[in-house]
Amino acid sequence: MLNGRGEEMIVDLQAVCEIIEKHGYQKASLIGILQDIQAKMNYLPRKALVQVAKSLDIPLTHIYEVATFYKAFSLEPKGRHTIQVCLGTACHVRGGARVLNYLENRLDVKSGETTQNLSFTLENVNCLGACALGPMMVIDKKYYGKINPKKIESILEKYQ
Repeated sequence: MLNGRGEEMIVDLQAVCEIIEKHGYQKASLIGILQDIQAKMNYLPRKALVQVAKSLDIPLTHIYEVATFYKAFSLEPKGRHTIQVCLGTACHVRGGARVLNYLENRLDVKSGETTQNLSFTLENVNCLGACALGPMMVIDKKYYGKINPKKIESILEKYQ
C-alpha cells in the first residue's frame, strides 16, 4: 500500500501479533482482532490480514469476507480525521448536498475518499439524528450544526 506521497506504508506486524495474542489466538475473536487492528492502524492493511490468517489458521479469503462485509472496516488507509456530512431529508433540504460539494472541492476528494496527505476521509451519511440543526457535519464524532462554507473553514482550521 502506498501513502499519499507514493511511499510504501510500513505495517507494524509486531503490533498485529500482540493484538492476536491478546485475543488468545481464538478464531472466534476474528472480528475483535480486526477491530483492534483497525483502531491501531486506521485501516486493515493486507500484510496484517495475511498475518492474522497465518496466526489463526483461517483462509485469507474468509478474513476478506468478514472485512468487506462490515462497513466499519476499511481496506484502504483512512484519514486522521473522518468528516461525515448528513444527506438525510432534513439536512438535504437545508443544503447538505451543497456542504458535501463544498468539502469535495475544498479537500479535492469525492465522498468515500481520503485526501492524499491522509488528513481527512470524507463520507456522506443518511442521518446523524440532529435534524433540527441541519445541515449537519460530524468530524471525529464531534457534531457541527447549521453549517455553511464560512463555518466549515473555521472548523477545518482546528483539525489541520
